[in-house]
Amino acid sequence: MRGSVLGAAGAAAATVLPTQQAQAATGLAMLSYPATRLANIADLVENQPMDIGYPDADSPGILVKLGAAVEGGVGPDRDIVAYSVLCPHKGFYMSYHAADKTLNCPGHFSRFDCEKGGQQIWGHATQNLPQFALRVDDKGDIHAEGADELIYGRLSNVLQG
Repeated sequence: MRGSVLGAAGAAAATVLPTQQAQAATGLAMLSYPATRLANIADLVENQPMDIGYPDADSPGILVKLGAAVEGGVGPDRDIVAYSVLCPHKGFYMSYHAADKTLNCPGHFSRFDCEKGGQQIWGHATQNLPQFALRVDDKGDIHAEGADELIYGRLSNVLQG
């Protein structure tokens, strides 16, 4: 009986409250790091990752030209993205799999889709892969300017501000 009363009250509230109040605002929590030049567009070969270090040499990542426009992609074809290659679950070094454009963790088999903003598609990780915010200047130089997720093992994740 109590459940049906609560259900009826919830249904009544849903019909009275405006839809806008029921929707949560979403947004990325961008972590600021110093802008760093990673490469030039001319240095990239489609679907072959380039090793990078961002926000510093102790934080391995990849820069890759995927060959098709993706959300968050930069460059003339909007297909250049960069990610940390440290698995957000336990920090294992991940490898790029060109056939399905994923980053794969050898530790607990988490997989992340590079065409979908580093979204986790399998495994033990509890967050998506950190994608680096990129900018391309008028010379074709690619600069990283932040990350949209916490980078595994970095004190700066909690000490920013």
